[in-house]
Amino acid sequence: MRVLIVEDHLKMAALIQRGLRKEAMAVDVTANGEDAIWMAGATEYDAIVLDVMLPGADGFEVCRRLREDGVWAPILMLTARDAVRDRVAGLDSGADDYLTKPFSYAELLARLRALVRRGPVERPAELRVGELRLDPARHKVWRGASELSLSPKEFAILETFMRRPGEVLSRFQLLEHAWDYEYENRSNVVDSYIRLLRRKIDQPFGTESLETVRGAGYRLREDGGA
Repeated sequence: MRVLIVEDHLKMAALIQRGLRKEAMAVDVTANGEDAIWMAGATEYDAIVLDVMLPGADGFEVCRRLREDGVWAPILMLTARDAVRDRVAGLDSGADDYLTKPFSYAELLARLRALVRRGPVERPAELRVGELRLDPARHKVWRGASELSLSPKEFAILETFMRRPGEVLSRFQLLEHAWDYEYENRSNVVDSYIRLLRRKIDQPFGTESLETVRGAGYRLREDGGA
């Protein structure tokens, strides 16, 4: 098991490195966010321990850039900042877990083991399908450079499609993912929202990304209509 530690507090980094090596792990250390991005892109790490307060690019930026570069190694963020907004920012940037300093080394090790069991699963902070981009945390959508204005339900439906590009989704599947149990199950409302979505994400741009599959449902083209 190979781990990358990104920590600018040299004593803290050395303590973590020494402890993990005693667990028979291979451990690389860097104190710089830019170096971390390069190292994680060049080496397939099983996990990354990432401090938030770094010189230059902070941990949030490093995490987001790693995910944008397709680096899916599990990331455990470390920070002395325990405000809820900081924990939310870390997780929304693409981190898998969050540990506040000071922490127990035994807990750090247990969290690392749990993350490694999950493996490097693709989980981008921002969804991209062709020229369509969707940020679930900031509730924003773009086609190319143009930001789109969607209602909450339109956003929920588009997010469902963008998490399954190229798949045919039935009206029932869309109802399952975008409406709760209190909603009276009527499939015709899905058709209405698909029409509204097309007017916003396709028609102004001369594209046809949302396809009707007769007798089956709807599909978002894998190229996003680009």
